[in-house]
Amino acid sequence: MIAWTIYLSFAGALLVLFLPRAWSRSIALATTLVDLIISLAAFFGRSVDPAHFHTIVRVPWVPALGMNYHLAVDGISLTLVLVTAITALSAVLFSWDVDLRQNEFFFWLLLVVGGSFGVFLAADLFLFFVFYEFVIVPKYFLIAIFGSTNKEYGAMKLTLYSFFGGALVFIGILAVYASANSLDLNQLAQFSFPLQLQAWAFPVLFLGFAVLAGIWPLHTWAPTGHVAAPTAGSMLLAGIVMKLGAYGALRVAMNIFPQGFLMWRNWIAVFAVIGIVYAAAVALRQRDLKFIIGYSSVSHMGFVLLGLATANALGVSGAVLQMFSHGVIGALLFAIAGTMLYRRTHTRDLDQLSILPLRRALPFAALAFTIASAASMGIPGFSGFAAEITILIGAWKSFPLAVWITGIGMVLVAAFTLRALKRTFFDVDLASASATPMEPITLPEKIGASLLMFTTLAVGLFPKLLFDRIGPAVQAMRFLQ
Repeated sequence: MIAWTIYLSFAGALLVLFLPRAWSRSIALATTLVDLIISLAAFFGRSVDPAHFHTIVRVPWVPALGMNYHLAVDGISLTLVLVTAITALSAVLFSWDVDLRQNEFFFWLLLVVGGSFGVFLAADLFLFFVFYEFVIVPKYFLIAIFGSTNKEYGAMKLTLYSFFGGALVFIGILAVYASANSLDLNQLAQFSFPLQLQAWAFPVLFLGFAVLAGIWPLHTWAPTGHVAAPTAGSMLLAGIVMKLGAYGALRVAMNIFPQGFLMWRNWIAVFAVIGIVYAAAVALRQRDLKFIIGYSSVSHMGFVLLGLATANALGVSGAVLQMFSHGVIGALLFAIAGTMLYRRTHTRDLDQLSILPLRRALPFAALAFTIASAASMGIPGFSGFAAEITILIGAWKSFPLAVWITGIGMVLVAAFTLRALKRTFFDVDLASASATPMEPITLPEKIGASLLMFTTLAVGLFPKLLFDRIGPAVQAMRFLQ
């Protein structure tokens, strides 16, 4: 049934476009809720062997070229489908009061969600590429129409970077097909490509995916796109879209070209560590709350790339867990900054937020931001800690020097997170501050935030739930040392 997450999302998108405007948000809510139920049933069910990329749908598409509508699932894709469903439902809840062209808004949102499900389930390389490129179109319109703060520039920059990465991916796919005469990911994972081909095709393919994962120095689209996007757009970018690139790098580039990966993994680790430290240092100098969270996303995605570069089961498993964890935490942070705070204060500037008694006026937002900050810093008990400590242990086996340097980035992450938390909610002396009436946090916002807070806490306390699915799938990868 997990394939129905794709079909229901696309069907929901068509319904909100053609049915009366008053029904659009209810249809979007019902669609994402059913997607979440299906994802949970598949994740906790026993019908899927997490160690094998098991076919669930296979229909001939273009037989002359060997293309099939081929979907498959294993523990990694199960995990990423689940975080997609959680983020999508929360994004709809935080968009409950959207009035501008409501039908179109939820149409584009559900197209992003459906395309993302397709990427995580595709087992045909060309089908994977179709879903991967498809996501670019709705996310452009979601930002360009409904965003703010240089929205046209942010949408175009994100799109151009995405198309640049997609062009590299397409070149890699052509090289794969010309050599193996197959597009089946399971078959390609067993094919022995010439070492000369892997030496140049792997970095092309990996870099194409890594652009969307926010690799330094091709990361600048991410903070700009996050700030320009509406709240739901930022949540989807952080929670889902950046994970498409990391997943493609793992499932396609690393698993198809294992020897090429081993040749280049030291450079991947170098760029990952630079990204962690550089983005955290830049975030420390920002005054716009969404820019801070945007650079924080780049820094946290650096941990994903570092985990992938370790080439050992522990580090790669931690990278997949970090994809899940950052998806939830990043979505929560953007939801608080973009909807709970900006909609009521009309500012994201820390200097202006610091003079408002927000802790008294918006106590739920203060609690949610405190929990999200703790999770983002990697405090034990939250998913961020479980993911990052696993990555660092795995990295210690492969790149001990990188772990020491990464420690600087972790200190900077704590510094800019605590600075943002203090300036936003704890700078004002409530005893002497004048009352500032504000619209209370709505019920949909509380439900959406509670879902994300519960998820990061549950995974932090019981990471075995995810590792039991992720671990066997990672162990089946060809590139492990």
